Amino acid sequence: MLNLAPAAPKDFEVTPGPTDGISDLSFSGGADLLAASSFDCQTRIWEVQANGSTVPKAAITHDAPALCCVWSKDGTKLFSGGADKAGKMMDIQTGQTTQVAGHDAPISCARFAEGIAGAGPMVVTGSWDKTLKYWDLRTPNPAFTLQMPERVYSLDIAFPLMVVATAERNIMIYNLNSPSQLFKTVQSPLKFQTRVVSCFPNATGYAIGSIEGRVGIQYVEDKDSSSNFSFKCHRDEKNNVHSVNAISFHPTYGTFSTAGGDGTYSFWDKDSKQRLKLFPSVGNTISATAFNRNGTIFAYASSYDWGKGHENYKQGSPNQIFLYAVKDEDVKPKPKPKTR
Repeated sequence: MLNLAPAAPKDFEVTPGPTDGISDLSFSGGADLLAASSFDCQTRIWEVQANGSTVPKAAITHDAPALCCVWSKDGTKLFSGGADKAGKMMDIQTGQTTQVAGHDAPISCARFAEGIAGAGPMVVTGSWDKTLKYWDLRTPNPAFTLQMPERVYSLDIAFPLMVVATAERNIMIYNLNSPSQLFKTVQSPLKFQTRVVSCFPNATGYAIGSIEGRVGIQYVEDKDSSSNFSFKCHRDEKNNVHSVNAISFHPTYGTFSTAGGDGTYSFWDKDSKQRLKLFPSVGNTISATAFNRNGTIFAYASSYDWGKGHENYKQGSPNQIFLYAVKDEDVKPKPKPKTR
């Protein structure tokens, strides 16, 4: 009898992996360390060896599912936010973990903000309590608390740009040189719920992904609005529409990846408006992705994304993280196709 189950990807698997759904991935900017937050209430750290193997190093433990993780720019600190409403930070040099943030509801997303005038490295946290908080890591109380119009689903920073996505398709844009002032607010160009926002590395705009298999490329300044566009992706041959769960920009080339509920990931060039490479389905939804600091490794989490609700969760379905060795031709920008 033929086994028609998808073959496991030929990429390196991170072991031992999380024991429940994987919510976020983040690579250190200072070393080949990968962090992953999981519904098993832990954010784990692995060291990635030159041969692709991984060595578990440490973990941050929450009292409820861990929903997000992010490294400081220099890689000395790892922040983890959880459904326990707590934000915890590990000092990599000492191995000590302390609580540095708190909300009235789960912390859904976080980023380090480094470069705000008069402040050291800060952590910005977004929560389902409809607030955004800036934490100066030297004091226990937030430096600023900003009220959001709805629950915060995603945020990203490419200094000085910060983009925050909330429920009801609101997009809040900030210039971190004036961190407590809203620069502008816009509606998502996509008609359905926002899943992820990711800033261009050059801070001129952002990519936004929705549950309806669509990505929007948006520039911040009105003068550049003619360059805005949206495109369909993560739709299978039966025309089933899947969520865009993750968007990661390549640190060198500024090209980007999308990954989704159809189990595929692709690399794209927004400037020439073309797909650079499509990878076959891994046989499971992809919930999170990340490039390492120089863009030579692409990590993706093969894990249920809850897009079809708890009733479609299959007990014992895999939660795996894979590492793909990125080739230059996979991610290098390509010239625009010539039009006749």
